[in-house]
Amino acid sequence: MKECPTFWECAHLIIDLVETGNTKYKDETRLWISKSYPHRNDNLICAAVVLENVLVIKTVMHNWKLMEA
Repeated sequence: MKECPTFWECAHLIIDLVETGNTKYKDETRLWISKSYPHRNDNLICAAVVLENVLVIKTVMHNWKLMEA
């Protein structure tokens, strides 16, 4: 299992997630950004974010599953 052993490795993972992940919008300002990382045991990582003047990451989840509305 490969997890984020250091703060900087976790920070780089979150930056990669935000820059290259798949987006699913809830509405105009709220969305989820998710990406699969095959080298991780908890594979699908997701960030719940809000678009304001800046991108606000509200939470980061692992072992996440996309639910269709």
